[in-house]
Amino acid sequence: MRKKALITGITGQDGSYLAEFLLEKEYEVHGIVRRSSSINTCRIDSFYQEPQDPERRLYLHFGDLNDASSINRIIRTVHPDEIYNLAAQSHVKVSFEIPEYTSEVTGLGTLRILEAIRETGLKTKFYQASSSELYGRTEQVPQSENTPFRPVSPYAVAKLFAYWTTVNYRESDGMFACNGILFNHESPRRGETFVTRKITRAVARIKFGVQDKLYLGNLDSKRDWGYAKDYVEAMWLMLQQERPDDYVIATGETHTVREFMVEAFDYAKLDHRKYVEIDQRYFRPLEVNILQGDASKARKLLGWKPRSSFRELVRLMVEADIEVLERAKEHELLEK
Repeated sequence: MRKKALITGITGQDGSYLAEFLLEKEYEVHGIVRRSSSINTCRIDSFYQEPQDPERRLYLHFGDLNDASSINRIIRTVHPDEIYNLAAQSHVKVSFEIPEYTSEVTGLGTLRILEAIRETGLKTKFYQASSSELYGRTEQVPQSENTPFRPVSPYAVAKLFAYWTTVNYRESDGMFACNGILFNHESPRRGETFVTRKITRAVARIKFGVQDKLYLGNLDSKRDWGYAKDYVEAMWLMLQQERPDDYVIATGETHTVREFMVEAFDYAKLDHRKYVEIDQRYFRPLEVNILQGDASKARKLLGWKPRSSFRELVRLMVEADIEVLERAKEHELLEK
């Protein structure tokens, strides 16, 4: 019998890659999506089978992490072997503007899932998407599973609540519950408001003459950037172990926003000095200067390691955004 997996945030970057990964492993995959007046399944359209397809193994359910009843109903209906909680209000700067909503979804949403698991009595395995933003302004570099947390944004504080809630249910209720502390991971499926995708998309648009300038914030922030497609394998590996635990997933390398930007422009044979300007609106109220992960535990116990280099990641994203505009141009849809 096939294993069943339930993914919250299935239409996001990580959720779509994870769904693809699990389908390749012959899972039956169920995803939770919020009701919207606009279609937001573009990241999974390429492998989402039609309802009448006899080979169909991907199912979508309407639900919301703000709504405990819908979460409970879906878990009771699906009876998943594994649950991956990837849904969140995940934009750090936006979390300062909508802190209550961020806390409700990113923090309490995790509690609602874990409580639904406890109430139903299902022996399901649970993965919580934690974040390197938990470390915030910690003075320890690199950061490991033993590094003290020091969150400095509403998003990070909500993730901290979710992290310790996961640990609490594991220790008090005996649940198989894991935290994956993933450092920054990007891809062509990254949301357009995140700095990496904002850069690569702007590079493509500038190259095609449909954008004149790129406005950025702090170029000196250092991040540990990996490829999201590599990282979803680590999520799965955590739930295949004999015992639940928490793991840092990272490349161990840091690069500044400036390095990412220069690499992207250089690859497209553009002079970034002609197009990039600094805008104070894109600075965070509290900046996190450096995040660098130590994933030695994951390497040793999970056998996981990143497959893609920083340069490969940047070029992959630039190429993907250029290809999007090339297709648009072919169909005469490209407008300034």
